[in-house]
Amino acid sequence: MNLLGNLIWIIFGGFLVALEYFVAGVLLMLTIVGIPFGMQSFKLAHLALIPFGREAVYTEGAPGCLSTVMNIIWILIGGIWIALTHLAFGLLFAITIIGIPFARQHFKLMSLSFTPFGREVRRK
Repeated sequence: MNLLGNLIWIIFGGFLVALEYFVAGVLLMLTIVGIPFGMQSFKLAHLALIPFGREAVYTEGAPGCLSTVMNIIWILIGGIWIALTHLAFGLLFAITIIGIPFARQHFKLMSLSFTPFGREVRRK
């Protein structure tokens, strides 16, 4: 089921979303200051490409206060807008019964795109 969901996701827009995250990550990596944010963008691109069968979990152990500070900067710079975009798409997909699995994936992406530092993507 995960394979079928990922194929449908990729065909109907998942590839474009992942490509946008990847391009943003490359642009952020051009500066020294943007490298941590670029790495988080690559994490989002990975989850946006194949979201079915994967989950975003908090890292084991205490990530420290640096991840909190970086999450606050991420939210202020653009994380809020990315999360709101995934919320809008999730609500749009949730209108139909067929779209509910895709809405759940957008809500998962919304959660990760709001606070990506201190989290990792792994298989379920």
